Amino acid sequence: MAVTVWLESLLTAQKTALLQDGRRKVHYLFPDGKEMAEEYDEKTSELLVRKWRVKSALGAMGQWQLEVGEPAPLGAGNLGPELIKESNANPIFMRKDTKMSFQWRIRNLPYPKDVYSVCVGQKERCIIVRTTNKKQTGWRLLWTPLAMRCAGVHGTPSEIDTSYLWMTPC
Repeated sequence: MAVTVWLESLLTAQKTALLQDGRRKVHYLFPDGKEMAEEYDEKTSELLVRKWRVKSALGAMGQWQLEVGEPAPLGAGNLGPELIKESNANPIFMRKDTKMSFQWRIRNLPYPKDVYSVCVGQKERCIIVRTTNKKQTGWRLLWTPLAMRCAGVHGTPSEIDTSYLWMTPC
């Protein structure tokens, strides 16, 4: 049911596409005022970036919210509108979708593999990454907006595959 609603909203959206720098860029403008921009690799048709923008209560366009892909690096000395820059050592969460799977990549994990556990939250329709470090016990919910838009898309514990490479460069 929710899948057909999502497909109908894609069909009714006003679409604009262009080729630039080896990427196919598609911009969607939905009737409710939301905007979605996607970038695909021109050769492989792999989704590289998906971002959303919503109008504020007063009608001004908000900031782009990244859903898939890596955030664009800030230029040297450019701290952006927040004027505060987060540490390079913090974990970086990003999502990458392929034709066969959804992938979440977490860079800069500070501890070895046995400190982390991964499980599925069926109720929340998300993947939960927990740490069991004595100094810091924490967790992070990884969810896919696609699973929220399409009620039939969710994972089971047997469908999750993890790999861990400690201290890899970005």
